[in-house]
Amino acid sequence: MGLSLSGGKSDKSCLAVLDYYQDQKRLILSRLHEKIRTEEFVSADHKIVEMIDQLKDNAVSIMIDAPLTLPKSVIETAPCEGFETSNDPEIKWMRQFQHGLPKKRQRKIFTPYTQRPVELYLSELEEENLDVQHALGANHAPITARAVYLKRRLPLDCFEVFPKLSVWRLGNELKVNKSHLRSYRNSVGGEEARRAFLNALADKTGLFLYQQDFRLLCENPHAFDSLIAALMGYLKAHKKTQERPADFPKGAAWIEFPKSKVF
Repeated sequence: MGLSLSGGKSDKSCLAVLDYYQDQKRLILSRLHEKIRTEEFVSADHKIVEMIDQLKDNAVSIMIDAPLTLPKSVIETAPCEGFETSNDPEIKWMRQFQHGLPKKRQRKIFTPYTQRPVELYLSELEEENLDVQHALGANHAPITARAVYLKRRLPLDCFEVFPKLSVWRLGNELKVNKSHLRSYRNSVGGEEARRAFLNALADKTGLFLYQQDFRLLCENPHAFDSLIAALMGYLKAHKKTQERPADFPKGAAWIEFPKSKVF
């Protein structure tokens, strides 16, 4: 399952369910719930939990396009050293990682109370400029708070995903025009870009989409992201998502995204 999560007061969250039939080696988008919203006294959060609870017996995981943990510096209760000298494994790793970057790629110093090691790592991948948001950055903090809250209520293992990076990597392998990969969430040109990606993905993998769902995926970027999230669950189950770097701090949050070649 893949969940594209919006802010708690909006109606943009979407849930996609991918079924994989081992005998036929076939992927089918069996359910697509879009615009999950609060109605009267039933919250959208309750609806999401209820939907997932009903499907849990045949599910492996739930992949969510939002941070599922807070930066360690925020949740620690012990007296805090400055991050310039801290020996906390995650902060020490971020400090060493940033110091090891070539001078031309060094940016403003990291802030361990808004970002986690994985966000620092992804921001320096030699991919397209993907605008990696901090877990507690100004734009992302409300969604992070909601995701952390929901995770405690969900009955399945939850993993983080980053659809922009997944679309970029998969799209390059599928030979989708790079302008489409850059614009797939844009209000202008985004629908065409999503259609091009879905057609290429279906041609390569045999992914089956009902016509109504195909239309919704093209029209709604959140629905599209929920499908990409669910697809990361399939790739993870088949060991086709990227492993952590060998020196990455143990216990630190990680984001599931495709290896450079998966098909």
